[in-house]
Amino acid sequence: MIKVIEGYELEKDADMQPLFLKLRSCAMAFQGFVSAEHIKSVKGSPIAALLYNWARLEDWDAWESSKLREQLLHEAEALWVSEPRITVYEVIPTSAWTSIIS
Repeated sequence: MIKVIEGYELEKDADMQPLFLKLRSCAMAFQGFVSAEHIKSVKGSPIAALLYNWARLEDWDAWESSKLREQLLHEAEALWVSEPRITVYEVIPTSAWTSIIS
């Protein structure tokens, strides 16, 4: 499984909820979509993020490069200070972890 964090530094009083709902709704139609949740900062700079789970990296890549996603982000550019920061992780099952406590 792949976990993607797509973070946005927001303009003051920007409301990302409508965009995030559209992004999640459209992503759900793409192969390999597992889930998404929305988070926002409660202290410090106004930051919001989408946390995606995808079955495979190729599935995320297809969504990330889609014209639909590009169009949705273009429509909302005025809401953020800079381009979204995207970080992609591979989920490592905790059963593979070993204890360091003896």
